[in-house]
Amino acid sequence: MANGHRTQIKRERNAQKDTRPSAKLSYARIPVQKACFVMDAIRGKDVETAAGILTYNNRYASEVILKLLNSAVANAENNLGLNPANLYVAECYAFDGPTMKRIRPRAQGRAYRILKRMSNLKIVLDEKKSEA
Repeated sequence: MANGHRTQIKRERNAQKDTRPSAKLSYARIPVQKACFVMDAIRGKDVETAAGILTYNNRYASEVILKLLNSAVANAENNLGLNPANLYVAECYAFDGPTMKRIRPRAQGRAYRILKRMSNLKIVLDEKKSEA
């Protein structure tokens, strides 16, 4: 346990927070594997290129991730005052959310389980380093 008053501990913890603009979506009705196919395509790209890739990708996950990307850009612009033209996708990842379990009736009175998987998605943007 850290020494000091609780406000001092909170101040130290807040100083270590990541200040890059980001957006997070919890409980997206997309399996992690399907979301990762789309996220791998935009990782490391600048925001305009990533938006173009997501717009013309015909997977369902690309629509959801495009909304998330636009949200991250809006956060960068409004909260941190960054120029959207200088941003790129620094990190994007999907990790497991809860799984809904459903039952499907099968032959001879058996029941098969259907797993409807969810994922939590996160996009972190960063500013390009100026080459001056």
